[in-house]
Amino acid sequence: MKRTIIILAFLIPAFAFIAKGQPSGVKSAAKSVFTIHTFRADGSLLATSHGVFISPDGEAISNLQPFLGAHKAVVIDQKGNKADVTRIIGTDAIYDVAHFRVGQKTTPITLASSKAATGSKAWLVGYALKNPEIKETSVKSVEAFRNQYSYYIFGMSAPDDAIACPVVNDAGELLGLLQVSSTSFDTHATDAAYVRTLVPNGLSYSNPVSAQLFIPYALPDDSQQAQLALMMATQSGDSLKYASAAEDYMARFPDQRDGYEALARLQMTSRRFGEARQTMEKALRNVTEKDQPHYDLGRIVLDKELLFPSDSDEWNLDFALSEARQAYAVKPMPLYRHLEARVLYAKGDYRGACSIFDELSRDKSFSTPELLYQQAQCKTMLGDDNHEIIALLDSAINTTDTMRINEAAPYFLARAQAYEAADSFRQAVFDYTRFEILQQGRVSADFFFARGKAEVKGRLFQQALGDYARAIALDPNEPTYYAETAQLQMRVNMNEGALKTAQRCTEVAPQYPEGWLILGLACIKNGDKATGLLHMRKAKELGSTQADALIRKYEGS
Repeated sequence: MKRTIIILAFLIPAFAFIAKGQPSGVKSAAKSVFTIHTFRADGSLLATSHGVFISPDGEAISNLQPFLGAHKAVVIDQKGNKADVTRIIGTDAIYDVAHFRVGQKTTPITLASSKAATGSKAWLVGYALKNPEIKETSVKSVEAFRNQYSYYIFGMSAPDDAIACPVVNDAGELLGLLQVSSTSFDTHATDAAYVRTLVPNGLSYSNPVSAQLFIPYALPDDSQQAQLALMMATQSGDSLKYASAAEDYMARFPDQRDGYEALARLQMTSRRFGEARQTMEKALRNVTEKDQPHYDLGRIVLDKELLFPSDSDEWNLDFALSEARQAYAVKPMPLYRHLEARVLYAKGDYRGACSIFDELSRDKSFSTPELLYQQAQCKTMLGDDNHEIIALLDSAINTTDTMRINEAAPYFLARAQAYEAADSFRQAVFDYTRFEILQQGRVSADFFFARGKAEVKGRLFQQALGDYARAIALDPNEPTYYAETAQLQMRVNMNEGALKTAQRCTEVAPQYPEGWLILGLACIKNGDKATGLLHMRKAKELGSTQADALIRKYEGS
């Protein structure tokens, strides 16, 4: 039942008719009413509304609309006290309601213990620092939803400053918050008991409303749901949501690793290494299973060194190696040996890394396509037999789940390079193309240039010219691409094209000696030996080591 909320300009002034002799419970309900202001990222006011506290520890409900696009929200209670909204607990865009928490103790209203019947009396309670106004109304009709909750229609028009103010029964118990109909002069309210049930779950950060909410969600109480919510928050792209979820997880589950690791990783990627170190030191003190924070710390430091290498920082590869080994000493798990191997590879100890990768690959419970790929990379760096490397990459590709074949893209690229090193150029081209397909065309100029060179070696000249052209289109200021293109054009007797390409090469990079040398060769191929020799001498002046021999050759011809 979707209710679009608008405030009609011609509605009667706020609380123009004030009921006399209200029950004491109704008057008491005013203590729980607040006004809320939401703000954009630049601090400008976004929206103003009302709401009501429903627990003494800061839980509150209001309408959802003011929160959409808000980076900050402040409530002002009936005594004038201000408090920030700290967490969103739950939302429902269909009914335009929000359940959230503020950062202070509050005076709550009591939710209605029973449903209001059609024709029963109700009271609209306004917000004011002094003498809040109260208006009597009646329940015009009641619609049931979700089998147990009520949707109330009231027989009154709405004061224009009363949106989301509470509607209560004679006992001052909350029925719901005032909403305005877009199709009639009626006002209505969604059962407050339903709004209170809106709580976070593991997928809160993935629901459509979440993208419009910049105030973080609260974490679910259940640890598994909280883990899922933390994971979704880390993938949200919003560092505030990420940090808030991690901090909440640490506070809720201090003996579990997940919150510490998530927060430290955020701090590391933000180059706040000191804070990240403190977070992980706290993890080492508090987490029950001590192997886990050692492992997490080793991974974070390894990633830090790959992203932001620094020999002077104590968080270096030696530190990461020590943490991996400490984790393994506490609990000898293959996962921790794998981290040790990755650190050794990053340190350039390919023999040590390869030994561990070989050991792990024999463990059928741990061997994975990624491990086989890493093993092949080690052997490549050691200069081992190409056919052995190709066999490892074959296994990595063949054991990749076909439903996740995109993950095999780097394996195809590595096998292409291994085939090329083994002089199997056409097979290399095939794997380069598979890589391009799996990347859905998202490849660099260097990729096209590399495939083009393999195509030349495989005598696929037309395909190579096409790939060189793609490389130039993606990076038109790289002179090597023009030089290789011009050489290939001369090889297939496209001499006029070679001359134009070589001229462009010297225009792009006037100090690139190979460009002038190839331009000289192109001029000679086109019958202008004198100009060609001038260009070759220019190449020699710029430092070309090949120019002198070519000059002697063509001067004597």
